[in-house]
Amino acid sequence: MFTNQARIGVAVAFGLLMGFFIYQQTYQLAAIALLFIGLLIWGYFKEGTIILAAKQFHVKNYEKAEALLLQIKRPEWLSKKRRGFYEFIMGGISLHKQEYQAAEQHYEVATQYPLRSVNDHVAALVHIVNINIRQGNYDKARAYLQLAEDKGEQVNAKMKAVIDKLHKELQLHKN
Repeated sequence: MFTNQARIGVAVAFGLLMGFFIYQQTYQLAAIALLFIGLLIWGYFKEGTIILAAKQFHVKNYEKAEALLLQIKRPEWLSKKRRGFYEFIMGGISLHKQEYQAAEQHYEVATQYPLRSVNDHVAALVHIVNINIRQGNYDKARAYLQLAEDKGEQVNAKMKAVIDKLHKELQLHKN
């Protein structure tokens, strides 16, 4: 839950502590400081700034959320859970910026990873359906809507209403 700059600062502090502990010949404490540095490095690659970005995304501060996500240089190295959130949030930011092609790609990747709940997974599918309807790709929209409908009983009432609305809209565009 650190920004990259905070991680570097904390790692430097632990590095200084490790140096001091080595100078004092307390090698056990030096090893613990090294362990904490290792945990910070592991967190950089596996956790990233996803939690901070999610908080900013939740309060609709899309610019700050995007800046935090762009600090992640290699999203493919994130853990599976974090990668799904990364793609979901980037899809939402792209959708907000009206970059529909990028949003669709991010949401498609997000559906391949575990998300917080079934409703988040269905929300990503619904966004893909909506984008494809707007672009006139009705066959692709139907395919993704079927995936969303397959979640069935696990979906809350709000998402069921959205799915029904999209289903009715696709009925208008039957070939």
